[in-house]
Amino acid sequence: MRIDKFLKVSRIIKRRSVAKEIADKGRIFINGRTAKSSTEVKPNDEVVIKFGNKTLTILVKELLDTTKKDDAERMYEITSEDYERDFRKE
Repeated sequence: MRIDKFLKVSRIIKRRSVAKEIADKGRIFINGRTAKSSTEVKPNDEVVIKFGNKTLTILVKELLDTTKKDDAERMYEITSEDYERDFRKE
């Protein structure tokens, strides 16, 4: 499954076009390599997504073509969620 579709179906990113844009800017890494929007993702891949202030690291658990809201969280496991600057503590 393409990374842009995975991010949309898993509901990590709401729109596939937004996922494509983030990937094309070089802010998504799969197993340590920069990913394009068309890069394939498989179970047990580690995906790192750099949002502005936040870096999210997930482990792909399974691939589903379509999901309901409750099933989306079965697709991945969050391994870390880091902030460059944590505004919640200020």
